[in-house]
Amino acid sequence: MRHVRYTVAAFFFALFLALGATTYIHADTQEEIQAQINESNKQIEALKAEIAELQGELNDTTKQKQTLQGAIKELNLNIQKLKKSITLTQTQIKQKDLEIGTLSTTISDTSGKIGASQSQIADSLRQLEAHDEQPMIVTLFSGGTLSSFFDEATTLESMRTLLQDHIHTLQGLKVDLESDKDVAEKKRRELAKLNTSLGQQNQGLTISRNEQTKLLDQTKNKESTYQAQIAQKKALEAKFEQDLLNYEAQLNLIVNPGSFAAPKAGVLLWPVEQPHVTQYFGNTAFATQNAQIYGGKGHNAIDLRAPPGTPILAARGGVVRGVGNTDLVCPGASYGKWVFIDHDNGLSTLYAHLSTFTVSEGAPVASGQVIGYSDTTGYATGPHLHFGVYASSGAEIRTFPSKSCVGKVYTMPVADVSAYLNPLSYLPPL
Repeated sequence: MRHVRYTVAAFFFALFLALGATTYIHADTQEEIQAQINESNKQIEALKAEIAELQGELNDTTKQKQTLQGAIKELNLNIQKLKKSITLTQTQIKQKDLEIGTLSTTISDTSGKIGASQSQIADSLRQLEAHDEQPMIVTLFSGGTLSSFFDEATTLESMRTLLQDHIHTLQGLKVDLESDKDVAEKKRRELAKLNTSLGQQNQGLTISRNEQTKLLDQTKNKESTYQAQIAQKKALEAKFEQDLLNYEAQLNLIVNPGSFAAPKAGVLLWPVEQPHVTQYFGNTAFATQNAQIYGGKGHNAIDLRAPPGTPILAARGGVVRGVGNTDLVCPGASYGKWVFIDHDNGLSTLYAHLSTFTVSEGAPVASGQVIGYSDTTGYATGPHLHFGVYASSGAEIRTFPSKSCVGKVYTMPVADVSAYLNPLSYLPPL
């Protein structure tokens, strides 16, 4: 009888140590970490508000007349915004590290509790089995009283019941452990994404600073020089568009209407995170007023606001059919650096005026993958993304002679006029 009581007392003392002690050891540390997380949350909200304010100022600059001072102001605002975004991401990374550290501690504690409790339960069960080897009736007739017989039976039954309860508790701990592990893994993925974003933001900041330096070097901070450069780019653009129109009129590529996806919102994703259309597809007001640029055929893509260094995203998974840089042939006259991607639904997409591309011909890309960064290469008079959508069967990457730069040959995407599609017919609503 005394042995059973000692077994019960020892079991529950050990179980208390296993289930309770670890929590108190880490309580102060956990409170300190939570305080740091709360402080990070305040910093994050403040940074988001500052970034939103800078974005509002950037939006205002795009509505103003195109001047040198406006371009410099836009670059300065973009650099400030990128710096704030980098600080924000660094703060979010720090916060995520703290959250993962807290979860790691919780997981370690729970694992320790489970291991210690399982060991104690197993030991107690062995003692119960050993006791059960001597039948209770033998205990009764070996000198024990009837009262002690019933006391021992009741104690043993209570012990079995409590053991079952704690086994259920351990099962709950295991469920909590798996849940914490899942949350920790999710936060690790979020951390990896934040680290990727930080790299992209640093790349964007470098591009913006380079663009700022280039603009000041080229214009010598003179408005007249800047306006002359804008006029020259527009003239080169008009010449290029006419050359392209004449060349494409001779292609006669057959486009089967059933060979590509029907128009539907969401077939493609926006190629920038915060889409703002600066020029639409077709005979827009600008295209109508500047018919000499588009040969009266309208704008064959959409333009999206994209300050220098903006990450450009694949609108859908696919395979890169080609990449190129027309500025190597005829600077400022065409698409500059471009990427052309074929998708699995008969559509192809073009991304032009990039500062750099991060993919190569033949490479598979995932939907939303960063494929490059925006800039003002080619005939872009200001930083933006030229985003085109095509019926794949009616578009090819070919070479054709440049008339703007005599003796030079472009390599770039061209298409039958019927292959040009309105991107807004496939993108999510704004």
